[in-house]
Amino acid sequence: MEIVLVLTIAVVVFALAFDFINGFHDTANAIATSVSTRALKPRTAVYMAAVMNFIGALTFTGVAKTISKDIVDPFMLEKGSVVILAALLSAIAWNLITWYYGIPSSSSHALIGSIAGAAISAAGFGILNYGGFLKIMQALILSPFIAIAGGFLFMWLFKILLKNRNLFKANRRIRYMQIGTAALQSFTHGTNDAQKAMGIITMALIAADLQTSDDIQLWVRIAAATAMGLGTSIGGYKIIKTVGGKIMKIRPVNGIAADLNSAIIIFGATLIHLPVSTTHVISSSIMGVGSAQRVKGVKWGVAKKIVMTWIITLPISAALAAIIYQILNLFL
Repeated sequence: MEIVLVLTIAVVVFALAFDFINGFHDTANAIATSVSTRALKPRTAVYMAAVMNFIGALTFTGVAKTISKDIVDPFMLEKGSVVILAALLSAIAWNLITWYYGIPSSSSHALIGSIAGAAISAAGFGILNYGGFLKIMQALILSPFIAIAGGFLFMWLFKILLKNRNLFKANRRIRYMQIGTAALQSFTHGTNDAQKAMGIITMALIAADLQTSDDIQLWVRIAAATAMGLGTSIGGYKIIKTVGGKIMKIRPVNGIAADLNSAIIIFGATLIHLPVSTTHVISSSIMGVGSAQRVKGVKWGVAKKIVMTWIITLPISAALAAIIYQILNLFL
């Protein structure tokens, strides 16, 4: 029982560390467009995003429940604490690697792939909750395509609305509106991404027989929200540089179209209790906006590298988690 308690504490610590890293890794995407158009100074944008992420993280729990029970059933998982710890170590390692190189990869893919990989390594493929797992995968796969289409549509509408306006004056006014859309996008990020750590902690509590339901305890919500907010306050300037400038040259009208589209998609996913990748959604929205303005204006070479990272994240994180589980299992 003592080793189970120690492992559970370790899981809580690493889950909050994952949330902290997620804060400066993924939240950078939420404020990238507003920083690149100079609607907000980087430091101001980061602090605003930290506050809005904290508020968003405390507001909902549906995604956390999905993470805690729809990938694998924690009540059926033997050595659950070791499995969850291996998954967290794998997801954290991949997040740090991609952050170091300034690649906007998906923390969601890394975490979900890691949970699946560690669980399969421990108990075989039969341990997966295939209905829930496929539902999550559908959301992760479809959301970027929806974001591209939505970004294209939003930009097309803005082009019609601003057709007979002075573009310079319109961009200056829109730049101020971007402050609101950046705050909204940061809030929606908190409603979805911070809940993933809450779900992981709840899984660990169930696996250790410290909890008998999938309800998200208040202290878990506060701890995860705080970790996300603190991580956001550190900032992720490498990711901001990639998303905010390397995909396409972003003007205020492009930024607000991408922000609004992303916020709607992420919040919509939160309302139906599905985790999506904010990285995928935001980057895809920018691609859609760029395509509506000028297809050749999108730097498709950079976009291709980002998409390739999305594709490889899940299998690499799953394999890494499986290896880490086997190593931990030797000692525990």
